Amino acid sequence: MTELNKARIATADTDPPPAPQPNKGKKTEDASLWMDAWRSLRRNPWFVFSAVLLLVLITMALFPQLFTDQDPHACPLARSRQEPSAEHWFGTDIQGCDYYTRVIYGARNSMAVGAIVTVSVLVIGVILGLLSGFFGGWIDALIMRVTDLIFAIPYILAALVFLAVQQDRGVREVAFILILFTWPTFARLMRSSVLAVINNEYVTAARALGAGPFTIMRRHILPNSLGPVVGYAAVYTGVIIGAEATLTFLGVGLQLPSISWGLQLNDAQGYLQQMPHLLVFPLIFVGLTVFAFTTLGEALRDALDPKSKKR
Repeated sequence: MTELNKARIATADTDPPPAPQPNKGKKTEDASLWMDAWRSLRRNPWFVFSAVLLLVLITMALFPQLFTDQDPHACPLARSRQEPSAEHWFGTDIQGCDYYTRVIYGARNSMAVGAIVTVSVLVIGVILGLLSGFFGGWIDALIMRVTDLIFAIPYILAALVFLAVQQDRGVREVAFILILFTWPTFARLMRSSVLAVINNEYVTAARALGAGPFTIMRRHILPNSLGPVVGYAAVYTGVIIGAEATLTFLGVGLQLPSISWGLQLNDAQGYLQQMPHLLVFPLIFVGLTVFAFTTLGEALRDALDPKSKKR
């Protein structure tokens, strides 16, 4: 062996190993996780079907003029209680309003309540659940006792009580009450998801490298614990839309002159035998919306949370 080769071997033995780059590897892993989830979703026919259905419903809520050119407030009494026909696809209601137009415009308020409540409780639940699961101790105890206190009151019962005493009940009032009594579900779900990943090797490595708690939560804990929460958020939107329709049907939800599916169901309950179409059409749209959100949420949960996939 030549002196040059011996020198090269000695240099290789004494050189320090390259410094680890945990952040780069972690970003690649996160990107791979979301790409794998997207590939899985594209192959899921139920996800595609529910996504297309929701796209139509959301477009209908945002741009009802694309689906009807009639005024939902044009209600001549001369055409009251007409059956479904070529002129009025869903018939007319008691006031003579075109029922198809009212159902189309009713999507906006019903879905607005669902979107506002879901986004709000998602933000509140993610923040509180993340803090509770990561720090533990008295922070965890305090947050969990508050959630237990609110959990003790069924949210439908609480909404019935608090909304019944309000004179004005619009989208904001109904959404606020539902947010107030439903955020603990997301906080508990997020806490459980954080506890499932907090002891993983990449979190331990980040702590060993001197990363602070908020850096660890932002870069490592949050991206790996959001999967179950995001999946449930889609399901929960459908639940809230159904809850708004239920509360309005019981007379404590949205009020006129608002237009919503729940108000239409409330108005139709006294005419079920004479004009069943007044109940059937908004009920179909509520059912389709809840079904679409539920199916989409289950597909998202399975794609983003590998542990929940069926084996």
